[in-house]
Amino acid sequence: MPKTMGLLGKKIGMTRVYTVEGKAVGVTIIEAGPCVVLQKKTEAKDGYAAIQVGFGSKKESRMTKPEAGHAKAAGKGGFYHIKEFRVANIDQYEVGQEIQITDIFKVGDLVDISGQSKGRGFQGVIKRHGFKGGRATHGSMFHRAPGSIGCSAWPSRVIKGRKMPGQMGNQLVTKKSALVMDIRPEQNVLLVKGPVPGSGATVLQIFSK
Repeated sequence: MPKTMGLLGKKIGMTRVYTVEGKAVGVTIIEAGPCVVLQKKTEAKDGYAAIQVGFGSKKESRMTKPEAGHAKAAGKGGFYHIKEFRVANIDQYEVGQEIQITDIFKVGDLVDISGQSKGRGFQGVIKRHGFKGGRATHGSMFHRAPGSIGCSAWPSRVIKGRKMPGQMGNQLVTKKSALVMDIRPEQNVLLVKGPVPGSGATVLQIFSK
């Protein structure tokens, strides 16, 4: 099932806001859009309906000739980040159109947010998978090791999917149904409840539900 329409954004950081009842709520600040429509994909030509949008202005001097040629039709310069979003009605969008934050989202909406998680490097099983580990007492000789990983005579191999040490983080993660707490269109800022994947300046994909 393809994702629905959304925007590209950049994670700024976290802060807190207060509800009417005076309760403090942790929120993530996201600079969402504006995004410019660079290309329209149609069922007849491409086999699916989608729009390609650009986010993050790029100087002409930093663009390659293919990038400049691709963005020429929109007439809004180049962009560092380009993403496609599936849409139900492609006729409501035109090449060169700017999509603002208020065109898609409103306060109280639930959104899905995808981004690259923080990379933790090579980690052991305790940090990576939450293993308990061995005793920390004198003479234990078993503290943070993964323990036995194989089988006996049959099947005489390590089963696929075994939790082992390895690369942790640095993968695409999606937070489902994040609540939009506030929208500040004059700053292109979206405040969503709780944390979202990535560190500061991580590029996010924000999907409407």
